[in-house]
Amino acid sequence: MRYIKELMPYIIIVVVVVLFRGYIATPVRVDGDSMNPTLKNGQILILNKLDKEYERMEIVVFDYKGERLIKRVIGLPGEEVYIKDNKIYINDEEIKDYSDSVITADYKRVKVPANSYFVLGDNRGGSADSRIIGMISIDEIKGSILFRLVPPTKIEG
Repeated sequence: MRYIKELMPYIIIVVVVVLFRGYIATPVRVDGDSMNPTLKNGQILILNKLDKEYERMEIVVFDYKGERLIKRVIGLPGEEVYIKDNKIYINDEEIKDYSDSVITADYKRVKVPANSYFVLGDNRGGSADSRIIGMISIDEIKGSILFRLVPPTKIEG
């Protein structure tokens, strides 16, 4: 009995860490260059799993065919998105693009379905994003990025 009493604080710590990582926040590693220059390959980010309402320009992590991808939310549910002459339009209004990357090809007008998002990587020329893989369902999104752990900085956007 004394042995269990001595172990109890450690058991509580393990349970809290497991619950925290499972339901609140967890680290994720950037894999690839699709979010350059904002995020670099190998950086460690903290994912907020509680966030379920995403805003334009917020960076999200989602599952796509067994892979975790990190992209920026551009189009919200119900909006019409298209790209013309290296400019992004939402409902026929040009939006301020967070990326300096050049978009080499126009993208046809699409309506973002309910409970879905149109996402782009910041490295527009080297990103498999909604232009290729389609809209991202809210159910596929694991959460939004709170901050960069390694190196430690707040992520803009």
